[in-house]
Amino acid sequence: MNFLRGVMGGQSAGPQPSGTETVSRAGPGRAGGNKSLKKSVTSVHSSDSEIIGYALDTLYNVISNDLEEEEQEENSQKQVEDLGKQFTEIFIKQQENITLLLTFLEEFDFHVRWPGVKLLTSLLKQQGPQVQQIILVSPMGVSRLMDLLADSREVIRNDGVLLLQQLTKSNAAIQKIVAFENAFERLLDIVTDEGHSDGGIVVEDCLLLLQNLLKNNNSNQNFFKEGSYIQRMKPWFEVGDDNSGWSAQKVTNLHLMLQLVRVLVSPTNPLGATSSCQKAMFHCGLLQQLCTILMATGVPADILTETINTVSEVIRGCQINQDYFASVNAPSNPPRPAIVVLLMSMVNERQPFVLRCAVLYCFQCFLYKNHKGQGEIVSTLLPSTIDATGNSVSAGQLLCGGLFSTDSLSNWCASVALAHALQENATLKEQLLRVQLATSIGNPPVSLLQQCTNILSQGSKVQTRVGLLMLLCTWLSNCPIAVTHFLHNPANIPFLTGQIAENLGEEEQLVQGLCALLLGISIYYNDNSLENCTKEKLKQLIEKRIGKENFIEKLGFINKHELYSRAAQKPQPCFSSPDHMMFDHEFTKLVKELEGIITKAIYKSSEEDKQEEEVKKTLEQHDNIVTHYKKVIREQDQQLEELKQKVNTLISQKEQLQTTVTQQMSQIQQHKDQYNLLKVQLGKDNQHHSSHSDMLQMNGIQPEEISKLRQEIEELKNKHEVLQGQLREKDSVIENLVRSDSFRRTFSTKLQCHLKILHNTALVPGLGESGPVTAAKNSELEGRFLQEIKELKNEIKALSEEKASLKQHLDSTNSTIAVLQDEKSKLQQDVAESKKEQDDLLVLLADQDQKILALKNKLKDLGQPFGDAVRS
Repeated sequence: MNFLRGVMGGQSAGPQPSGTETVSRAGPGRAGGNKSLKKSVTSVHSSDSEIIGYALDTLYNVISNDLEEEEQEENSQKQVEDLGKQFTEIFIKQQENITLLLTFLEEFDFHVRWPGVKLLTSLLKQQGPQVQQIILVSPMGVSRLMDLLADSREVIRNDGVLLLQQLTKSNAAIQKIVAFENAFERLLDIVTDEGHSDGGIVVEDCLLLLQNLLKNNNSNQNFFKEGSYIQRMKPWFEVGDDNSGWSAQKVTNLHLMLQLVRVLVSPTNPLGATSSCQKAMFHCGLLQQLCTILMATGVPADILTETINTVSEVIRGCQINQDYFASVNAPSNPPRPAIVVLLMSMVNERQPFVLRCAVLYCFQCFLYKNHKGQGEIVSTLLPSTIDATGNSVSAGQLLCGGLFSTDSLSNWCASVALAHALQENATLKEQLLRVQLATSIGNPPVSLLQQCTNILSQGSKVQTRVGLLMLLCTWLSNCPIAVTHFLHNPANIPFLTGQIAENLGEEEQLVQGLCALLLGISIYYNDNSLENCTKEKLKQLIEKRIGKENFIEKLGFINKHELYSRAAQKPQPCFSSPDHMMFDHEFTKLVKELEGIITKAIYKSSEEDKQEEEVKKTLEQHDNIVTHYKKVIREQDQQLEELKQKVNTLISQKEQLQTTVTQQMSQIQQHKDQYNLLKVQLGKDNQHHSSHSDMLQMNGIQPEEISKLRQEIEELKNKHEVLQGQLREKDSVIENLVRSDSFRRTFSTKLQCHLKILHNTALVPGLGESGPVTAAKNSELEGRFLQEIKELKNEIKALSEEKASLKQHLDSTNSTIAVLQDEKSKLQQDVAESKKEQDDLLVLLADQDQKILALKNKLKDLGQPFGDAVRS
């Protein structure tokens, strides 16, 4: 039935009553009212937005389950839901109803758009998959709805977010369309505008929509990462130093934000996608921000727990993130590693159960595929690294303390944590055999392995024994030396056979199954080094005291247990109560791997065992050869990589040297040009004055001024020559007078004085004249002449200094040129040496390629293809 088609035709018949006034909502009669509604709106014109709004609002009230309180008392919730679904089914029978509704949502008028949004949301709640399919096939159906996020009216925008939540539920196709319609950008903008975790319920709605878009949708997750949206999540977790007064809404928002991070790095995602998101979170500082919250004070317990779980999955299997986490210290005095602080909470029975589970998960994720971290943890247990002063507590000490605590939950957590430190690491399993424990004063220390078996045999709680048995099974698997140490204690095998053989209650069946697994491991990984505990003798013991069929039946108790199935589902330890904390996820993998192998080993004859031993030895030899060649290939690959890096470095240095040589050549050419210019400017010695004039001109003196100065100098020279001539004439006169005896005596003294004056005054002309006027003229001439002589001397001095300066500059330039030529020679020599070294490296690389080719051929001859060898 098309309830909305009538809205498109006819004229308005005046004010229309609202849906709440015309439609009865009590009982089955509502269906008839629904039909009446269709007839009542057939005359409404589409241009009347108010009437359209009433019609949409009425349909919403009919279909919606949002009843008033008094109506809720009269109708059971189930009846209401059934009616809502019935009306929705009637409405969507004709798909054009949904198409018309999508058209109404394009109207900007508030009275049309808002009730349309509410109606479509209600339809999706009632019949989600059917309505989703109709919208999906409608042209631009999803795109029209995305425009709601850009509506400036917050009530429409916020209800649009709720509509998209319903639209994207469990529909990957719609999720992809919404994501590619720029949903991430718009939603993150809303979260930012609303104040991140301090925002209201609209932030919560946006985060729920983001979860719908990203959870289990690898395409959208990749789009989110490639769009650099992970970087925009970092400000969400900048909670500040003042962590008091957290509102309930802030706690909810931050909890959803943490869950959104976990969606991107979930262990169930493809490995490559998870790894790339983990690295992005490290490089943008998101992991660092999470660790800050982890070590902060005043954070609510549920936020702290979820933060620990989030950090766990951000670092799980990612070496760079695990290394960073190992370096994080708590803000204590003295500072303690974050791992130690967390382990202190894990083995503290006063801490909340969910928090202890979260810490265990964090520790497991830190050690997952992290041989370096495993080694660091085990090293804190070894005698050579234990702090004898007791000033600081280590991770190993905390684990041992939890292992032998009176709290069974601490026993279990410590056992599982220590088992993860040994996971797939035979070297550390052997090293852990060296750990010695001081049990009490006066008694000799016992090994950690022996202490575990001692506690196991003391009849402790089931949870404690299950934890210890999981630790022992992990420790002994694939480690013959540890098996030998275990079998060396004569009490261990009788204890295991006794536990397996008894008919115990249902609660003890789990322990029996694990004892059977431990005994089976002791057989399968037995190297027969102990004469009384060889494989054959242990199998005979089983057949005699237990029976093979009974043994296999008890072994099967493990995977049939309900708690085993739960633990096998996902890595995170999630338990409804501490009593359900029995199995570890990684241990379930070990059981699955060993159960079939042990079953076969129990039924094998001694001859088959011998043949298997021979095959195993052959395989071990082959594995050793392959491992050796793998090591050689790795070393050669490393050497090749180093050589390549060295070649790249040399090429880079060569390019730098070539650039330097080019620059030096350019500088040398510049200096040559300057030198030639100076040489031209200086000229020869006999052109000194001309050169000086050129220099003066270069220094800003005009040619006219130079000519004037030259003219004045010439005039001064001429005057000087005239005065010299006059002096020579006077000397001749004086000499004649001196020859006369009469004058010699009379004027001897006067002449001598006058000559002295004349010579001191540079031989002023007119000496023979007399009178005061002549004396004044002589005095004036003497002054002018002395001044001119002084100026000439100064000019000559200046010219001499200029010549000396130019000569010094020329000498300096010649010296610089010589130094540069020296450097050029050195650079050319370095370049030649670099080229020779590069040629040598290329020759070495060629030889290395030949060696690798030879190794490949050897591997092929051994029946091991090169590609498989590398992958393994």
